[in-house]
Amino acid sequence: MSVLSSWVGIGEADRLLLINFKPTSRYPVPMHLYAATTNPGKLRDFARAAESTPSIRIEPLPNLSAIPAPPEDEPTFELNARAKAIYYSLRAPGLLVLADDSGLEVAALDGAPGVRSARFAADLAHPADSADNQDLRNNAALLVALSPVPESRRQARYRCVLALARDGQILHTAEGSVDGVILTAPRGSGGFGYDPLFFVPALNRTMAELPPAERLALNHRGRALTAFLRHVNLAHSS
Repeated sequence: MSVLSSWVGIGEADRLLLINFKPTSRYPVPMHLYAATTNPGKLRDFARAAESTPSIRIEPLPNLSAIPAPPEDEPTFELNARAKAIYYSLRAPGLLVLADDSGLEVAALDGAPGVRSARFAADLAHPADSADNQDLRNNAALLVALSPVPESRRQARYRCVLALARDGQILHTAEGSVDGVILTAPRGSGGFGYDPLFFVPALNRTMAELPPAERLALNHRGRALTAFLRHVNLAHSS
């Protein structure tokens, strides 16, 4: 049985579309996936990852700014990603909508910030400097929360879950993660989010110190997207 035929809720038209689409030069028209995010860092990651698969293009969901944002109040990354994919796909009939939920899990903080990664500083009522953007404020809040924790206990994990939906039906999910350590001070100017604090021991650099291509190959979002594309290719060849 085709892998795609086992996808939850997939309709016959969607199944045939994906099975009949094969990522080779014989098929000049690429499959379009529409990312339900306005985060410029995420959009860059998606676009760069798709560059290695010309048969698939990932573009911003049209008119996303006009759609009220969903609450994102689920307890796990997967449930949030699924909820967002369903929500936005119902508002973009016929389109393949790709949503993600991602964040940082710190062992010494019992997995926090977790699904609240983007709102961590606000949750802690961490004071905002007028010059701080959201990423800087979240990083500052994380450093304060970890201030009593020794370097030997600052293990952390970046996690990302992707969900693909069409017309309110989940077609597939994929997950990626990467382990690291949270530093006591930021290093590097690349990336976004907690990248300046997320140190990868094997490379002796933070995510923010890596070139874009290397960062995407290593980070949680790139790994999730790689797993997603691999699944689609497997389905095509079955």
